[in-house]
Amino acid sequence: MDLVEATAADLDALVDRWYDLANAMEGHSELNELVYADADQVPDDGFRAHLDDEQVTDYLVVDDAETIGFLTLREGRHPSRRYSRYLRIENVAIDEEHRGQGHGTAVVECVKEIARERGCDHLKVACEWGNEGARRFYRDAGFRPKQVDYAQPIE
Repeated sequence: MDLVEATAADLDALVDRWYDLANAMEGHSELNELVYADADQVPDDGFRAHLDDEQVTDYLVVDDAETIGFLTLREGRHPSRRYSRYLRIENVAIDEEHRGQGHGTAVVECVKEIARERGCDHLKVACEWGNEGARRFYRDAGFRPKQVDYAQPIE
């Protein structure tokens, strides 16, 4: 399994996989409701902006020359803290037919290596509170709860 840095030629693959991930998240909160009826309606400008953002990197997850998922990483800093440089997993998704085969665990191991190479001293990730599968995966991968986000729609 390899992480291949995405380019402009990969925007369709990124948007399609992001849409599948975002669609799956709708069931966890009303705040996740999509405004697009299908992936074809999603503009690629969000991922296109990532290509020019030095803090964000998108990757395709590739296994045996087949793209099986995607990953978005964001680098950041907390200058006043001992653990001050972090790499955040913003998006990670393995295509459904490839789940449960260790690819997610391999992605996390690759992210750790990327973090070391970039001089980061910790990883961050967030998931939906009601997504017990994701919460279990991250706990099993060695992440521990640190903070809880709250959200409220403004009507």
